[in-house]
Amino acid sequence: MASSEEDNGGGGVEEKEGGLKLRRPRGSLTTAWLICYNITMTAGWLVLAIAMARFYMDKGTYNGLYKSIQKTLKFFQTFALLEIVHCAVGVVRTSVLVTGVQVSSRIFMVWFITHSIKQIQNEESVILFLVVWTVTEITRYSFYTFTMLNHLPYFIKWARYNLFIILYPVGVVGELLTIYAALPYVKKSGMFSVRLPNKYNVSFDYYYFLLIIMASYIPLFPQLYFHMLRQRRKVLHGEVIVEKDD
Repeated sequence: MASSEEDNGGGGVEEKEGGLKLRRPRGSLTTAWLICYNITMTAGWLVLAIAMARFYMDKGTYNGLYKSIQKTLKFFQTFALLEIVHCAVGVVRTSVLVTGVQVSSRIFMVWFITHSIKQIQNEESVILFLVVWTVTEITRYSFYTFTMLNHLPYFIKWARYNLFIILYPVGVVGELLTIYAALPYVKKSGMFSVRLPNKYNVSFDYYYFLLIIMASYIPLFPQLYFHMLRQRRKVLHGEVIVEKDD
């Protein structure tokens, strides 16, 4: 999915006391690591944005753009697997499951769709989700960085909680159209599929797996999107949400 809401930024680890969730401040080492991580990711996606802009200005076309930036994209998007680790070890307070779904969906798009099926790399839908991802990640990681440094400019806060309203659905459309464009090549080549008979007596059809992936956007997208809308109301409009144990 095109959006992500894991807490790589300010705040601390949550503890429960008297039925309420409180925040325990992070240690200085953990804070320093998260600041370095977010600065690195902000810089990485900025490098990607500049490379994409320079390519288009030089060539006047997006054909070949993906090939020119793919190494940078693969590195920084794969590096984001650390965000699942952050959740798992408790240095950020977001659900491992939510973060895992969001990060793994990006990894899947990068490695198992655009990397593996080179015939679709010049599709307009690929450029669409790349642009959305780039703007989203520059905004998100810079938001976390400035939040942890206690110097958050309002325009970054505003962008973090407003741009997703358009970017998230546009990114999802780009991802779905890219997977759809890949279907004929997957069906023809039989890539990643396992046919019977074989010694393990199991079969797997990557073509139908992609159809299932596309269908999974139907229940997942609204949940993540409305979660972001709730976060927006809380942050920009001062709604206080107190969570209690049942």
